[in-house]
Amino acid sequence: MPAVPLPIVLAVLFAALLHASWNALIKSGKDKSLDTALVHSIGFLVALPLLLHAGLPARESWPYLLASLVIHLGYYIALAGAYKHGDLGLTYPLMRGCAPMLVALGSLALIGEALSHRAWAGVAVLCAGVVTLGLARSAMHVDPSANRSKALAFALANAVIIAVYTVVDGLGVRVSGNAVAYAATLFLFDGIPFLLLVLWRRPGRRREALAYMKGRWPIALGGAVASLGSYGIALWAMTHAPVAVIAALRETSVLFAALIGALWLREPFGLQRGAGTLLILAGVLVLRLG
Repeated sequence: MPAVPLPIVLAVLFAALLHASWNALIKSGKDKSLDTALVHSIGFLVALPLLLHAGLPARESWPYLLASLVIHLGYYIALAGAYKHGDLGLTYPLMRGCAPMLVALGSLALIGEALSHRAWAGVAVLCAGVVTLGLARSAMHVDPSANRSKALAFALANAVIIAVYTVVDGLGVRVSGNAVAYAATLFLFDGIPFLLLVLWRRPGRRREALAYMKGRWPIALGGAVASLGSYGIALWAMTHAPVAVIAALRETSVLFAALIGALWLREPFGLQRGAGTLLILAGVLVLRLG
């Protein structure tokens, strides 16, 4: 596998920064489920003008889009289950850290996209860094009501789901003819089912939920722009580089989230976070060299 061009690496790292930014916006809110649902559902307003400008993706990509929409609904359900039973600091890094290795295995089995030994090593080191960095937070936020075994089950199941939709979208965007059109179509329909699911689970508090979202929509709009930009850049990059490499590079968002937390939220960084950071940087370097 040839070295990944530096502009693509930098673009995906910027996408990771965008991903961390909209997650930080969600973290700043009081109701994370509603904020997540609002960010993704309001993506409709961001995606529609993009779709009107770019046009519809090629017909060959629609089966992948439909499959991705169904898989994303499973992702949201598993995400809600993971956060219901376990701490964010435990479940998030497991989901994001395990997924790239599963993407690499899936890419090899399903689309015959073989990585070099060096690229495999880079994916493995980066995944280890993501998990190490992320789990440094879990010990500081232990919820006594958490069910660790259920949380782990939901988190690992979601890692598989993330890997599946990443491979599906990687295939879909390559036959779409236009990465912007594919991403805009996906975001046009992606978030609304999750918003309806969140509201359905609050039968006696829907008016309260709507009032909360009314006050948060300007922030959520910024998060929607960042979310669509993040995944759109990643999808574009998948048309120029192996899906597994892009998936691994995108998970450096965990590093950016840790830096945002340390610089703006005054969260402690610590030795374990430092070790995770070094592993992530080493993994990025190895992937860059291919």
